[in-house]
Amino acid sequence: MLTIHNLSYFIGARPIYEDISLQIKPKDKIGLIGANGTGKSTLLKLINGDMTPDAGSISKSNDCTIGYLNQDLLSYQSEDSILAVAMEAFAEANQVQAQMDKIIQQMETDYQEDLVYKLSALQERFESLDGYSIQSQTEKILEGLGFRTEDLTKPLKNFSGGWRMRVMLAKLLLQKPSLLMLDEPTNHLDLPSIQWIEEYLTDYEGATIVVSHDREFLDHTCNMIVEVKYQDLEIYQGNYTFYLEEKELRSEILKSTYANQQAKIKQTEQFIERFKAKASKARQVQSRVKSLERMDVIEEIPDEEAKVLFRFNMRVQPGRSIVSLDKIAKSYGDLHILKNATARIERGDKIALIGANGKGKSTLLRIISGEESFEGEHAFGHQVESYSYAQHQLESLTVENTVLDELKTMGSAKTETELRSILGCFLFSSDDVFKKIKVLSGGERARVALAKTLVSQSNFLLLDEPTNHLDMSSVNRLIQALTQYEGTIVIVSHDRHFVRETANKIWWIEDQQIKEYPGTYDEFVKWSAERDGNTKKQSAPKPVKTVTVKQEAPRTTNPADDKLIKKIKKEITAIEQEIEELEKEIKLVEEKLASDEIYKQEAELRFYSEKHAALSPVLIKKQNEWENKMMELEKF
Repeated sequence: MLTIHNLSYFIGARPIYEDISLQIKPKDKIGLIGANGTGKSTLLKLINGDMTPDAGSISKSNDCTIGYLNQDLLSYQSEDSILAVAMEAFAEANQVQAQMDKIIQQMETDYQEDLVYKLSALQERFESLDGYSIQSQTEKILEGLGFRTEDLTKPLKNFSGGWRMRVMLAKLLLQKPSLLMLDEPTNHLDLPSIQWIEEYLTDYEGATIVVSHDREFLDHTCNMIVEVKYQDLEIYQGNYTFYLEEKELRSEILKSTYANQQAKIKQTEQFIERFKAKASKARQVQSRVKSLERMDVIEEIPDEEAKVLFRFNMRVQPGRSIVSLDKIAKSYGDLHILKNATARIERGDKIALIGANGKGKSTLLRIISGEESFEGEHAFGHQVESYSYAQHQLESLTVENTVLDELKTMGSAKTETELRSILGCFLFSSDDVFKKIKVLSGGERARVALAKTLVSQSNFLLLDEPTNHLDMSSVNRLIQALTQYEGTIVIVSHDRHFVRETANKIWWIEDQQIKEYPGTYDEFVKWSAERDGNTKKQSAPKPVKTVTVKQEAPRTTNPADDKLIKKIKKEITAIEQEIEELEKEIKLVEEKLASDEIYKQEAELRFYSEKHAALSPVLIKKQNEWENKMMELEKF
């Protein structure tokens, strides 16, 4: 459907991509991942034709259409209703509708037979375009993305950027392009909308490419992960959880190969050093020198998931009670958020406040922090020191400060090295820490504000969507930091993995009351499903490897086919057992070869080297046999 062939792209002299290739097939569901700044959005723009590659090509089939949702659409405004804007997806049907309306209007004053024929032809065309159902289709998708029925007739300009983005997403989904590309779609969606679009994308007939840092969203919507790394693309044929396992396996193999090569280099250098002065060994020495020169040296594999090496200390230890809320009421005009609500937060609670947008999560967070007016009683406990992170905190940053100086204003007594280490977790490395706040993007300012939150030495943190603008590596480090944090936290987040890893209580707003589940997110999901009589339960995703099966016309099997299928399955099981035994044996051999001691015992080194050389082709042969048997089985 679409092929990227030997593509390169540079910004100035800096390569973003060098000689990359990728083939996108009609049913592919691709998750495009990588650290911030590696070029994920750039690749989408290259595919969309917004940018031109410096070398290589992007070719697509004649019937391939592309739909692209990007962050630039946040600023799009219109006087039209959101329903009308979304229905722009049906360009031809709208054009036919306009022609029909014009003819009907004309016939009111000038009835002609030829107009009747024209109208009849247009009505047939309109019906063939499914024109009579386009409004109901549009309403269904908009409501699935979180809009209320009464919102649909309101002008687009009345909505915030995040809600406008949902309208543009609905328009794209209605267009049903062959290739749908979504850049961080979950940033502006609440949890119910994310779950709705997961189901939609799972059943989507075309191909999709999704850029996202939401690992659970990728697990539910993707059958292939493409990682942008070192100006190249690494492809993993499975969901995100499979990617994590496969990447670890590849890393172990590369580390083992690196260790073996380093040991071989060391042994060769020792031989050269020992015998370089002996004329009788001159030929062997030269041979080894040349072998070192010809060697394709493997780079050491860096640890990409570095552990957080700092601790977030509290200035003082609070009492047992952190916050008490009694008879709380909050309304915006006719919209009642809370009424006579009561809740308690105790020391050590790590609460995730979840639910649909518009239910009052951020409002409740501000009530807890004391930043929002309300009716009722609010009391902080003994020695509670709170600190909040939310998007509006960005305005309190001192624009003339450098990033590093902004962290120093928190008075945490941490060294500059410790502060730079913290900033590294939030994607500020080397000279980035000396950039002034005023030159940073909105996302970069958000990361500075979040870093300030975590060095505040407060014993009570309130975090509103903290994972926005962070890549997966940074999210993982934030999880580590909050897990080791001994204080109390209230988090508003739609990132299920983040909530699953950090929360020990779940809060939500229902019937204008604050509800609490005293357990983990997975326990809450199970309890909620049972309460609502819903058999579909969400739990931590499992690895799913993509198996491509050739599509053939359905056919019935006869007894002979059944017997043959049974025989093939038995052979596959036997081959899998052989492969497992071979892999175990090779692993033991590689562990031997990775030992420094073995290079002091020439006979043992030769034995294991020859054994490894003998086992490797046997394993490859068995793997090929397995693939052939699987292809044979797939025919049935």
